[in-house]
Amino acid sequence: MSTHSAAAADPPPADLSTDALDLAARWHAAGARVAVATVTETWGSSPRPAGSLMAISDEGGIAGSVSGGCVEASVIEAALDVMHTGTPRLLSFGVSDDDAWSVGLACGGTIRVFIEALA
Repeated sequence: MSTHSAAAADPPPADLSTDALDLAARWHAAGARVAVATVTETWGSSPRPAGSLMAISDEGGIAGSVSGGCVEASVIEAALDVMHTGTPRLLSFGVSDDDAWSVGLACGGTIRVFIEALA
């Protein structure tokens, strides 16, 4: 019987931002269209801090996180539009917005997410 615990064998948690940027660069180099979403500001309680990143490719790749899941479907939809048009977007989500409730941001805070396509 081993004396090592399962937790001791687990790898350290990944840096989602670094992994997202690495994957974004690889997807782009392989010819995919890619957008990067960045949390630029937070107020109150927010699921992820400013600087959190998510990369999205037009081939279905998603890496990183901007909200822990609660607004990411809306961010992905906007990122696909940004990849198509080339026009960056700044999105705001908060509990006072009807959109925030519809996408599930009920954490009590507000976040702003900037989305830009890689050229």
